[in-house]
Amino acid sequence: MDIVVFGAGSLGSLIGGLLARTHDVTLVGRADHVHRVREDGLSITGLCAEHVTPMATTDGRGLHADLALVTVKAFDTEAAASTLETGSFDIVCSLQNGMGNEAVLSQHFETVLAGTATYGARRERPGTVACTGLGEVAIGAPDGGPSRAATRVGDAFGDAGLNMTVETDMPHRLWEKLAINAGINPVTALAEIENGGVLEAPARALARAATREAARVARVEGVPLPDAAAVSAMEAVAEMTAENTSSMAQDRQRGRQTEIDAINGFVVDRAATHGLAVPTNRTLTGLIRAWEHGNGLR
Repeated sequence: MDIVVFGAGSLGSLIGGLLARTHDVTLVGRADHVHRVREDGLSITGLCAEHVTPMATTDGRGLHADLALVTVKAFDTEAAASTLETGSFDIVCSLQNGMGNEAVLSQHFETVLAGTATYGARRERPGTVACTGLGEVAIGAPDGGPSRAATRVGDAFGDAGLNMTVETDMPHRLWEKLAINAGINPVTALAEIENGGVLEAPARALARAATREAARVARVEGVPLPDAAAVSAMEAVAEMTAENTSSMAQDRQRGRQTEIDAINGFVVDRAATHGLAVPTNRTLTGLIRAWEHGNGLR
């Protein structure tokens, strides 16, 4: 399969690199990373060490492939879609944080899939990405149900040796992931702690409250996600990635815009449409947005 990975950061480089073991992959990323991959190939270190030689470019315009994997930050989804639209793809799949990405992509492409990935990834330096945690990729139709496109992508991912699930209930997957991120990301970013820190007081109470609120909104939206199940999933991820720094905490450390709007901000927005109070998510969202505004990022 010909695959374009649009957004070759940590996760995009890891998934793209693993796919390049079997498939023809083109990474679209930043200049320093692209230059090193072109010169020396992509090195994957850590739990799934590999050295592969995908194509790499900084220009995502006019590309053609069977599949485009979108791995950019949520606030860059519209720009990514507009760029990819200058080429042609049979299938476009989001492997991003937050909610709403698939809706944006669907305005530009006919066949769009939703995806989640629990592999841990850290870009160590240009041309090198570390696999910090073995997980799985789940892909399916954004609204749920069977999907031939998802089966096709799932077979391709499986051929490359990735742990793969073709999911028929992606709404549940997406909301569960959102609830997990809502509990871990802003708390670790604001408190400047690693993921495992949300398992200890006083951060634990905040993370649990944000996760429960997200689960409550999910249920109002028609997705059966019990509070206890959401909290259990959040704490399991925090324990499994205890020594990792969340993506939002990394963004804050590096002075970059975060994905707060697509995570806790999404919970706040959807809750408002149902007249539901989500005070913890509202406070966490406000604090992160205030930091972004104060640093000229918003």
